Amino acid sequence: MYVAVERELEFWLAMSPKRGISVPARLSYREDDPLAVHFTFHVGTEAPVEWSFARDLLAEGLRRPCGRGDVRLWPTTVAGRAVLYVALASLDGDALLTVPAEEVRSWLHLTHRLVAPGTESIAQALDAELDAVLAAAPTSEAPTDDL
Repeated sequence: MYVAVERELEFWLAMSPKRGISVPARLSYREDDPLAVHFTFHVGTEAPVEWSFARDLLAEGLRRPCGRGDVRLWPTTVAGRAVLYVALASLDGDALLTVPAEEVRSWLHLTHRLVAPGTESIAQALDAELDAVLAAAPTSEAPTDDL
């Protein structure tokens, strides 16, 4: 069993420069996957939309613009309030979301308390992934010479 840090937040999805909709999301961090954060967006479809990316990228995005390609993040101020822009791109389309920066920052701080930055190791993450794959793999009997 692993320990997780989760938080439900409301993101704002830009539909046009003057229009948008609220999108509930769950932010998740698991100690068995210490390098990644997971965002699950509930967009009114049968299956939620899930994104995972580096926790370090999220931390950097709260301080300055960062990321390339599929995930880009940058902090700014909107109507006197600190927000984090999250731009996501996939083959299915692009999305521009905003979320209160302080809510993300406080959740990220909890993940740092669980696994301190710099103490995550790639070996630890790979070991956890390997354990999960092996646990899910069907077992087979050893071959015999009964032919």
